[in-house]
Amino acid sequence: MLRFPADISPDGRGFAVSFPDIPEALTCGYTLESACEMAADALATAMSFSGQAAGNNRQLTCLQLGQARRTMQGIAAASASGPCLMTFDLFDNLDDATPATPPSEPLADGAVVLRGIARPDAEALLADVHAITIAAPWRHMITPGGLKMSVAMTNCGHAGWVTDAGGYRYDPIDPLSGQLWPAMPASFRHLATTAAAQAGFAGFEPDACLINRYEPGTRLSLHQDRDERDFNAPIVSVSLGLPAIFLFGGMRRADPPQRVRLAHGDVVVWGGPSRLAFHGVAPLADGDHPLLGRLRINLTFRKAL
Repeated sequence: MLRFPADISPDGRGFAVSFPDIPEALTCGYTLESACEMAADALATAMSFSGQAAGNNRQLTCLQLGQARRTMQGIAAASASGPCLMTFDLFDNLDDATPATPPSEPLADGAVVLRGIARPDAEALLADVHAITIAAPWRHMITPGGLKMSVAMTNCGHAGWVTDAGGYRYDPIDPLSGQLWPAMPASFRHLATTAAAQAGFAGFEPDACLINRYEPGTRLSLHQDRDERDFNAPIVSVSLGLPAIFLFGGMRRADPPQRVRLAHGDVVVWGGPSRLAFHGVAPLADGDHPLLGRLRINLTFRKAL
């Protein structure tokens, strides 16, 4: 079990973090609140940990990372005699954890986060991702302006999203292999249709799935999904692995986006009046996920043709 000892200054001026499995300790000169936000980004939205405040032997338990910041602040305040030592047991008893957020979290009219609904099928989904990448390997696509995208991508389904000097488009042929993209697995289709129906978009039938692989530091700038022929169908986006900050904006690029923390198994669905909302992903914080290590995988389902 990975253990995460953390020394918290009771005055909130500092926060030092040490990972036993990382050669050099990470030391952060942030305020307590900023450090806790950083830890929330880097570790997971669903976790368990136990901690003991120095001097009073009181055991404190937090089952969801949404509660972590408040609990850590409380421990710091309670430890007036000096710093306290906390031990985090990550990803313990996730199935038994009480959600800190409701299973359905509205973002806007026609947009919702479905918390954790992909988690039970995560291992099967990742096995299918691996099979897809054998036939259609990861690649860093080039934008029409000649820039190499930091996020690695591949596709499955009747068409795949591609970008090159010719522009952004959907193509039934993988330009690397000259072959059709791999078929969309049944596990993918079932999750996409189920999530869409739960979000109020019954009858969604995706024909394309863009698969993105994020490493620490990679990001996706704000953009609209406008390359599809049918804007009546929603977008279904599945998060697996490391947590990320999803940016969900308005109809203009200049509209300030919401910052939404997505954890392993969370699904975002947007359509209707929000179908053309600008969205993106903030630079991915480092971490170590039990299934994916230092990676985040995102599945984006669309009705493209």
